[in-house]
Amino acid sequence: MAATRTRVLIIDDYPQILRFIELCLRSNGYEVVTAGSGEQGLDLLTAQPPDIILLDIRMPDMDGFQFMARARDLGQWPVVAYSATPEYAGEAMKSGAHTFLKKPLDLPQLLGVLEDLVGKS
Repeated sequence: MAATRTRVLIIDDYPQILRFIELCLRSNGYEVVTAGSGEQGLDLLTAQPPDIILLDIRMPDMDGFQFMARARDLGQWPVVAYSATPEYAGEAMKSGAHTFLKKPLDLPQLLGVLEDLVGKS
């Protein structure tokens, strides 16, 4: 029986960051779905439900805090929030994030967090 791959939804408004994280996760065996906005991310939650959400906090159409509030109405997913503004960490955790990472992302740290979350599911 084939093992199921963990699906990660990455939501970030910077295409280069989206692509970079996507390539890193795919090369480490994850299935990846990407969204360039919070609205697109909400649409994908029901169309292609992820196992884990990787979420940028600062986005123009809907920030990560607003996204987490709206996503709660659709289901429950572990959220790994990230931002270049470390002061957002506390608010991200209060808003429902499992973990907060500082940009630029440390890829071994990110992979370790994802592995921990996969082990808990």
